[in-house]
Amino acid sequence: MTATAVPQSEDNRGLWAALLVFLVILAIQITTQHMMDRLWICACGYVKLWEGGVNTSGNSQHLSDWYTPSHIIHGFLFYGLGWLLFRHRPVALRLGFAALIEAAWEILENSPIIIDRYRTATIALNYYGDSILNSAMDTTFMALGFLLAWRLPVWVTVALAVGAEFYTGYMIRDNLTLNVIMLVWPVDAIKAWQGGV
Repeated sequence: MTATAVPQSEDNRGLWAALLVFLVILAIQITTQHMMDRLWICACGYVKLWEGGVNTSGNSQHLSDWYTPSHIIHGFLFYGLGWLLFRHRPVALRLGFAALIEAAWEILENSPIIIDRYRTATIALNYYGDSILNSAMDTTFMALGFLLAWRLPVWVTVALAVGAEFYTGYMIRDNLTLNVIMLVWPVDAIKAWQGGV
C-alpha cells in the first residue's frame, strides 16, 4: 500500500489538492459544532499543548491528550480503507474520504446520544464532549496518520499502531480498541479493570 512513483509536480499538486479538500471538510466540521453550541476552547479559559489527565475536566479540551494516538490510528485505518476502495484515485480524494468519515464521527461523538453513551457504558463519567479546538485537532491528527500511512511501509504503519495501542492501554487503561468495544458492546470486566477495581 505504499505510494507508487509519480512525477514530483504531480505529487505536489496532489498534496495541495488534498490540503484544500481537508480544510474545506474541517471548516464544515467546525461550523457544525459551533452550531451545536460546543465550546471553542476549554471552559478553563486557556489552551494547553498536552492534557495528561484522563478523568479530568481538561481531557478532550486541549490540543492533544492520551486519545490523540487513537486519531492517528484512525488515519492509518482510513488510508487502508481508501486504498482498498479508491487505490487508482488521487490521494486528495482518498484524504477527503478519510476526512469526511472523521468529521462525521467528530460531530456524532459530540452529540448528546454518544456523550451519554460514553458516560453510561465507559469509565468516562465526567465526559461532556470535546471542545471545538480539540475536535478539530483530532481530525488534524487523523490526517497526519493518513499521510504517514501514505508514505511509510505497511509494516511500519502496523507497528506504530500496535505500539500506540499497547502503550496507551498500559498508561491509561484505554485505547482505540477498548474504546470501540466499550461503546459497541460494554464488558463489565473491562470497565472494572479500567476503573482500577
